[in-house]
Amino acid sequence: MESHLQKNTKKSLISLFFQSGYSAVLGLIANIIITALEAKEVFGIYAATLATIGIFNYLSDIGLAGALIQKKEVKDEDLRTVFTIQQALILTLIIVGFSATNFIRGYYHLPSTAIYLYWAVLAGFFISSLKTIPSVLLERSVNFAGIVRIQVIENTLFYLVTSIGIILRFGLMSFAVAVIVRALVGTFLMYRSSTWRPQLGINKQSFHELISFGLPFQLNSLLALFKDEFVVIFLGKTLGLATLGEIAWAKKWAEAPIRIVMDNISKVLFPVLSRLQDDQEKLKRTVTMTIWAQTLILGPILLISAFAMPYAVHIIPKYAKWESAVPIFQLFCISAFLSTLSTPFMNIFNALKKPRIPLAFMVYWTASTWILTPLAVKSFGAIGFAYVQVFLSCSFIAVIAVAQRYLALNFFKYPPGEIFKTFLKAFRG
Repeated sequence: MESHLQKNTKKSLISLFFQSGYSAVLGLIANIIITALEAKEVFGIYAATLATIGIFNYLSDIGLAGALIQKKEVKDEDLRTVFTIQQALILTLIIVGFSATNFIRGYYHLPSTAIYLYWAVLAGFFISSLKTIPSVLLERSVNFAGIVRIQVIENTLFYLVTSIGIILRFGLMSFAVAVIVRALVGTFLMYRSSTWRPQLGINKQSFHELISFGLPFQLNSLLALFKDEFVVIFLGKTLGLATLGEIAWAKKWAEAPIRIVMDNISKVLFPVLSRLQDDQEKLKRTVTMTIWAQTLILGPILLISAFAMPYAVHIIPKYAKWESAVPIFQLFCISAFLSTLSTPFMNIFNALKKPRIPLAFMVYWTASTWILTPLAVKSFGAIGFAYVQVFLSCSFIAVIAVAQRYLALNFFKYPPGEIFKTFLKAFRG
């Protein structure tokens, strides 16, 4: 008989892939509309705004949410402690964010509509943070179906409002309205489907237990912040918003397949591996088959995308302006594929209570990004950033070598044919 964990894993993966497929179609339509009708600068402003909010997202948590997911048993005082600390951090960051408005406007020479977008994303950031605990409780039980239902509605509203606004020529205000609508509706629906209600209070014992895992876990995310989000802000200032728009366009399309496939598997993989941390054989089998499945799915998709994009920019009306970004897109396809060979192992290390290993790799990736990117951009322009991403993604070899010390994986134990049969059997019915 199928175990409760297996049933929830199957249901969660199916739900997540449905949501991703649905959102991908909506996103495809919306992005074609946005990038066809709006200037590169508008897309660049949007990318820079999201990068700034990405910084706040990382700083709003000290790894406590991840610690809740990893912990075997969670008590009410754990939930109350995490919610209280997180909201205190978020309110502090929002005050700082609003206070920094004039600096950000002057840094990028932004129009007033861009500031309204920035404020809207700050407000949406606070509203969405209220649903963290209900989401964590669903993730702990590997029950993503409830989360997916809400995400489908959120994404539908976001893309619909954005597309209509762009068509009606509201420009950046289209994004601002869409962000607020998405946050309000998503938070309302999450609490409507959850029995948990916000509670304030800090339990010292709970805090110390959670922070022992959460702090190294979040330090890893903090370094990812400097590696990914701050570098976007640097590129926007160094190369200009139009060129940043090209980089954002190329990166978004190149990474779309891994956002659909790898991110969804990773969401389910972390809580599943946390539950299997005492069963080495099941752990190794799950990891090996995940790597194979991702490779066999994403490899052909990214290869075809790299060859097809030069033709696509001429077929889609008003898309020829993105032709200069195609070489960047193709390099991002390479780095995206290579990154799929290392990312799953980050989940393994965290699930095995070894968050310092991902932290060590993130230190290397962050330092290398900031050392190499300015040099590469100065020498080669925007495509230099893509060269750096390809170089860094080659470190998957070192990641696998470290993972072998703990699991002794045999990647040839499960041939591709057996993997497909296993997945078909698992999802049949």
